[in-house]
Amino acid sequence: MASVIYDNVTLQYPGTEKPAVSGLDLHIEDGEFLVLVGPSGCGKSTALRMLAGLEDVTSGDILIGGEAMTHVSPKDRDIAMVFQNYALYPHMTVAENMGFALKIAGVSKEERRRRVQDAAEQLDLTEYLDRKPKALSGGQRQRVAMGRAIVRAPRVFLMDEPLSNLDAKLRVQTRTRIASLQRELGVTTVYVTHDQTEALTMGDRIAVMKFGVLQQVGTPRELLDRPRNVFVAGFIGSPAMNLFEAEINAEGLVLGSDVLPLAAEVRDQISGSRVTVGIRPEDLVVAGDSAHGLAIDVELVEELGADGYLYGSTKVAGSRTDLVVRVDGRDHAHAGDRVIVEVPPTQVHLFDAQTGDRIGTPDGIN
Repeated sequence: MASVIYDNVTLQYPGTEKPAVSGLDLHIEDGEFLVLVGPSGCGKSTALRMLAGLEDVTSGDILIGGEAMTHVSPKDRDIAMVFQNYALYPHMTVAENMGFALKIAGVSKEERRRRVQDAAEQLDLTEYLDRKPKALSGGQRQRVAMGRAIVRAPRVFLMDEPLSNLDAKLRVQTRTRIASLQRELGVTTVYVTHDQTEALTMGDRIAVMKFGVLQQVGTPRELLDRPRNVFVAGFIGSPAMNLFEAEINAEGLVLGSDVLPLAAEVRDQISGSRVTVGIRPEDLVVAGDSAHGLAIDVELVEELGADGYLYGSTKVAGSRTDLVVRVDGRDHAHAGDRVIVEVPPTQVHLFDAQTGDRIGTPDGIN
């Protein structure tokens, strides 16, 4: 096991105007499960491939366990990678696939058998060891790919969107298995995904990337409660945070029929008469007709069992604004209704309307 450090790492492909990854500084602790997340093309897979030695670094250094790995060949980095497409040998049995890297490394037949058996028991694959990959389901093949990585006992696991080929139900089951197995093994793991739900449920910490630049690193709770900018606020969370522009007057932040007072240090950070407001769907509270707040015309209701989501629109700063509100799954308004929602001041996130950077204090806006 070992820590991983990206020290101001940049990769720019020849003939391109901008780096695929730019100035990446990231310290991953020994035994930590870190998730690299972001939209397609943000540089997360490139960052993983640089760590694996599959892409050459343009500048900066990568260290594993305190040792510089920037110019070390992939086979000498003591890492194991799990790919999106499993990359299993179709002519080999499950046991042969799992033990192949050990065979190449010269590990004895008995030791290979022992390691493969141990990994198979951890992954519930014992009864499939004599089968070929074509006889397995997608989830079973993914577990074989995991087993192939485990038997090597590497210092670092690298996983590149390993669940993207699975159906929704199997994806939930497998991500739980991977997260619990990683904690049991205690191996430093870097996991790449574009699915922020995977990131929130699996990672000790999450690193959010956009256009090759690291936006924020933190625990799932830190990213939910204190997003550094509009991009992180809108990307992390499901459903996404409600984001819209609102006006500031002498009394405070104008939200429908309500005005939320602003602390002096918050107001001092605001330039101009408008800010970008962020409110998570679960933080909006449906109130009575006489309440002050935002009047929402409900257009659609999603019922998801215990929870429901109202999708509607309101007017903020003279413009139509679409909002999502989480409600009780069995007791809620219906499409065509108008409801008033209150906005708890402590749950309001403010961002600069020009730069998108966070405004405020640790305790909210007032």
